[in-house]
Amino acid sequence: MKIFYSIAALTLSVSAAHAGAQTVEASDQDVTNGIVSAEFVEAAQNGWLVVHRTDDTLKPGPVVAHAPLRAGKNMDVAAILTEEVKAGEKLMLMVHAEAGGTQIGIFEYTLGAKEDAPVKPGGNFVMKVVTAQ
Repeated sequence: MKIFYSIAALTLSVSAAHAGAQTVEASDQDVTNGIVSAEFVEAAQNGWLVVHRTDDTLKPGPVVAHAPLRAGKNMDVAAILTEEVKAGEKLMLMVHAEAGGTQIGIFEYTLGAKEDAPVKPGGNFVMKVVTAQ
């Protein structure tokens, strides 16, 4: 009986540790089809997977694509590029909130804006940098 309670307690503590965890999983990829994809995104709330240009400084630059996210686990999220991205360019796939704008379901963010801004749990962006191939 003690083993059962120990396993149940461990399971609950591991589940609690992952509850609300936010992440982006993506790899370097061919974008000649006009799509940037994340294999997996976990978001705490409904929002957006936003693709920013970036470079070696790893600062988010202009937005070149976005796709809606559901709260929770999202698999194979595809964002359609709005401009050409060349092989070798770095892209930052980042989770943004669906909050603060005037329209629900419409992506309203521009660099530095508060509308549909990046989520920053613990002060850190939820993002992954990939290289276009």
